[in-house]
Amino acid sequence: MKIKIAWMGKTKEPAIQSLTDEYVKRISRYVQVEGLALRDEPALLQMCGRTAPDKAKKMSAGKSTLVLMDSRGKQFSSEELAHFLRDYQNRNPLPLVFAVGPADGFSETARSAAQHTISLGRMTLAHELARVVLLEQVYRAFTILKGHPYHSGH
Repeated sequence: MKIKIAWMGKTKEPAIQSLTDEYVKRISRYVQVEGLALRDEPALLQMCGRTAPDKAKKMSAGKSTLVLMDSRGKQFSSEELAHFLRDYQNRNPLPLVFAVGPADGFSETARSAAQHTISLGRMTLAHELARVVLLEQVYRAFTILKGHPYHSGH
């Protein structure tokens, strides 16, 4: 399984970059992972093999599975995210791309191109902070799957 965590724009805060690097390193113990700073949403869609915005139906047959992080998405517990990752790993050979959007959110084009939309919760988070929360939850999910004591169920 390969996971890509993608975000729009350059990282402004050194602390965010440090946390990003730390969690990517931790996740890499369990699965092949890559963190990607992308220029904009069209770059995300192109990377995922979805370059024809007027053909939403054909966009689903890209070269990866796109998961948008969006407040309107499905909310998971940490355990549910772990099960989602396990099921994906068992059933799908394509890379899994988690995308954290720009500050103003994803367009309707991106939402229609995604196979999944997940919410980190009902609270609004700065998009750089949302990236760190996502990375931590992906790491936590793999520790749950491996029975590692990092996740104590609280």
